[in-house]
Amino acid sequence: MQYMIRMMLPSAVNSGTAQCCQVNFRATALKDEFVSITPITLDISNWNKTKEVLRDIGAVDLLVNNAGEGLIKALQDVEEEDIDRIFDINVKALINVTQSVTEDLLRRKLLGSIVNLSSQAALVGLLNHTVYCASKGAVDAFTRACALELGPYNIRVNSVNPTVILTEMGRKWWSDPDRAKPMLSKIPLGRFGGVDDIVSTVLFLLSDKASKKNIAPVHPKNQR
Repeated sequence: MQYMIRMMLPSAVNSGTAQCCQVNFRATALKDEFVSITPITLDISNWNKTKEVLRDIGAVDLLVNNAGEGLIKALQDVEEEDIDRIFDINVKALINVTQSVTEDLLRRKLLGSIVNLSSQAALVGLLNHTVYCASKGAVDAFTRACALELGPYNIRVNSVNPTVILTEMGRKWWSDPDRAKPMLSKIPLGRFGGVDDIVSTVLFLLSDKASKKNIAPVHPKNQR
């Protein structure tokens, strides 16, 4: 079986030209590093536009739902637009992309694998993360339901629920030593995770080596 992996990164088109240019720059850099891929810059919170783009990219056998946005804000400071933005990217877009890809898989009657990037925030409470925790809890619930529904068609659905990973988004909050210390004290290895820790886990779940793994969340560098 020949696999194609499509990774979609949200373009924050409502956050100003500078951020859009940054996303486009990263897509170009990714293409320069891996010439066989075709990066697509897309605001995946746009339901209809996402559907349109996915119809045009061809067959997809493996899907990594990696797009996401964080929010660190006390509950009393949360505004309606915060909830809409976080759930549009972290939940609604994930459902939309998964629906589109699996419709094609079912039509072609082929097996597939889907990995949803969730978080430890789906499993434990984190200070000032109420909306983010809620969104990742929804990701886990959706993953379980999808695995049950799609398993009979040999489409596996799993989630990865890491602790703090030092991506650009992770560094914005956790680079402060005073803020990081309480969290690090709960991690037996005494360090936050790196991107490679998650990549290796995702690749395993996509591969035939995980052919019997369906629905179970994976917690790399878990704090518990």
